[in-house]
Amino acid sequence: MRVWAVANQKGGVGKTTTSIALAGLLAEAGKRVVVVDLDPHGSMTSYFGHNPDALEHSCYDLFLHKGQVPQGLPGQLLLPTSDEKVALLPSSTALATLERQSPGQSGLGLVIAKSLAQLWQDFDYAIIDSPPLLGVLMVNALAASQQLVIPVQTEYLAVKGLERMVNTLAMINRSRKQPLPFSIVPTLFDRRTQASMGTLRVLKDAYPEQIWQGYIPVDTRLRDASRAGQTPSQFDAKSRGVVAYRALLKHLLAQQLVAQVA
Repeated sequence: MRVWAVANQKGGVGKTTTSIALAGLLAEAGKRVVVVDLDPHGSMTSYFGHNPDALEHSCYDLFLHKGQVPQGLPGQLLLPTSDEKVALLPSSTALATLERQSPGQSGLGLVIAKSLAQLWQDFDYAIIDSPPLLGVLMVNALAASQQLVIPVQTEYLAVKGLERMVNTLAMINRSRKQPLPFSIVPTLFDRRTQASMGTLRVLKDAYPEQIWQGYIPVDTRLRDASRAGQTPSQFDAKSRGVVAYRALLKHLLAQQLVAQVA
């Protein structure tokens, strides 16, 4: 299994859409994918028609055992999605209480890594949708992953959020055996606006090695796919957004290959 995290310390940048679009395209290529919703808002869980306010069991259950994960529990929590090759580890609003509970509890930062270890043979990829806050949930996502995708909306305020995320990553890398490779993905790009064009230039100048050279455009078909509860490629395989995500997936797979060889 390969584990990718999608994270940024700013909300509204396209993390959930990116996670689901990549999962759908991997499934289309015949891969088995588990998507992990670690955001207490539960956007990914809601996307696939499950109510994070009403679920009896969710990712929250994984954190209730003092840093250990009972055998079989992750598999019991899986829910179906619109794609038979994509399974969901759902969120619930209870995840928001973890920050208050975590002080004094050791081992909570590796709960998701331990959970995915139990699913290692069942899936080819895991994609983790992270909350936009630095805390125990984001730490879990980064600790479990082998590759990080940082969606960045192409507007000026988003650049500040990216700086915070890169600083967080530097801090996390100090406790990892190997630095976590990451790709910056410009999202919600609109070439008709000065803000989008200017921000894209700033990102390319500031992070020439880490930025993906493409971008995800503003595309109402992505919103329509969300309303339908389908992955973007299921809903409209030829939309501008899906074409862009295909190019992004090709880039990430090439990066993965380089990392494996290294």
